[in-house]
Formats: sequence, structure tokens, C-alpha cells
Amino acid sequence: MATNKKTYYDILGVKRDATQEEIRKAFRKLAAKYHPDAGGDEKKFKEISEAYTTLSDPKKRKEYDQLLLFGGIPGADAGGSGRRGYTTYSSNMGDVDWSDIFSGMGGWADIFNGMGGGRQQASRPMRGSDLTMQIDVTADEAFRGSTRKVSYQVPSTGERQSLTVKIPAGAVDGGKLRYRGRGEYGANGGERGDLVITTRVEEHPLFKRDGADVRMELPVSMYEAALGATIDVPTPDGTEVRLKIPAGTQSGKTFRFKNLGAPNVKRKGTRGNLYVTVDVKVPTTMGKKERDALTALRDADRRNYRKDVESYGH
Repeated sequence: MATNKKTYYDILGVKRDATQEEIRKAFRKLAAKYHPDAGGDEKKFKEISEAYTTLSDPKKRKEYDQLLLFGGIPGADAGGSGRRGYTTYSSNMGDVDWSDIFSGMGGWADIFNGMGGGRQQASRPMRGSDLTMQIDVTADEAFRGSTRKVSYQVPSTGERQSLTVKIPAGAVDGGKLRYRGRGEYGANGGERGDLVITTRVEEHPLFKRDGADVRMELPVSMYEAALGATIDVPTPDGTEVRLKIPAGTQSGKTFRFKNLGAPNVKRKGTRGNLYVTVDVKVPTTMGKKERDALTALRDADRRNYRKDVESYGH
């Protein structure tokens, strides 16, 4: 082909049969070198962007290859003028997914992500993105507080960093711990983002959390409920509290112990309450003596327990 003009393939430095991945890699390398915001050549950057916009689109590339076959090199002068009688290819940089092209290149993804809306100012500092991770803690660690050493990877550089996480006493499931300046690196001197850690607290076999309040069910026998009893009840901090159950206590009755729940992470120095709900248990098996005694008690009982129910039947 008798011409001294460069084709889009020449501009990107790839062969005519280059794959899309080879075209993409070539563009990434050239764009990082020539982007004006990085001190590069604006005219050169426009030229390689125009080439990439055409060759990265299979339909546009096919049409471009056909024009080359007939001796034309449209748009190869970087001004989009082309030859008379041929389609002019102009750069439509708004169609390029810049964040995808420059993924893994640190602050470059942020710089190129705004290309469709005009040039970024070269001196404008850009803050790095926040990084997130999750740590699992036991119920006891959440009640009392703990420390945990964790490590994570910074995506842009691949480096692993570590820090000691302080799990506060009273930590809740889904709680957020923010470590400022430990996230992704910024661009153009911008500050680093934050590292945000979500706590996942396992369920306790006895205590159920409701924020700083703690709830538990206390099984009692029907005899204790009927006659009354005094029972030592465990608390989340490992101590015990004495609960006096009055005679005739019904199943579902709840007793409150102030300030014996979990530490309140939103109001330091305070604690939630402990709520103890009575669960009256009825024996499922009985010996003959026990059954005879209960039968005698039942026959002697003249109370009408279903009077409210029976009133609807008459």
C-alpha cells in the first residue's frame, strides 16, 4: 500500500491480527505514558485514543479493515480528516470504560474514570477508595472486648499490610470499625482511603443480643413456678445474680436487671439491661406416685381456669 501514513495498528504498535487483549494492553501502556494529566503529549494521547476507540470495537474494526483493504487510511492523521470519499473515524472517548482498562494501576483508574466529562486537572489530588473486610468474633469477645491481628492486600500495589484491630467491649453483629488512612492509595498526592472492618458476632447459646440489652430464657419447673423459688442466674460478664421467682409465676414473665447487659458502644461507660424470661417446664414423663399426687391435687382444685373461654360458648 503506497502511503506514508500510519494505520491505527501502527499507532498502537500491534499487528493487524492482534487480539483484543493485545490491543488493550498496548493502549494501557501508551495511555499511561502520554496522558496530559501525567505530563504527556496531548496530541499523541488523542491519536492513540482514537486508534483504540476504533480497534476495540469489533464492528468499527471490521469496517476499518475493509477500508484499509481498498487503500484508505481513514482518521490516521489523528485529526479525523480521512481521505475524500471514506468514512471519517473520530475519537469517542466517552465509550471507553477507563476504570476497567486501568484497573490494577493504582490512582490511574481514578484519573481516567472521568475522561468523558472533560480533562482532570493534573494537580488535583484525589483521595484513595475505602477498602473493606470482615472479621468473625465470638460472643464472649464481643461482650468483653478483644484484639485481633489482621492482614489485607492493597489492590493497586499488591502489597500486604497488617494491623491490630481493637474489638470494643459490647461489639455488635454488623458493627463497623473504621481505620483512617489504611485504605487504597490516593493519586496526585491525595490522601489514602480508609479501611472499614465489619464485625460478625456468633450467636451465644444462652444470651441473645438486642443492641446493648441482653435477653435470656430461664427454664423453671412447674413446681418452682407454683410454689416460688430463688435461682442464681448467670450474666454476660461471667458473674451471677440472684432471681427471686414469686409463687404463681406464669410462663413468659420477664424480669429486668438494670445495667447487667452488654457494654454500650454508643454510650461509653454505660451498659444495657439483662432481661430474664421465665419458661415453665411441664414434665413429659412421671412415675406412679407423682402421677397419683398430681391427680389428687387436680381433683381437689376447684378453680375455673377457662371461665373467659367458656363465656364465648354460651
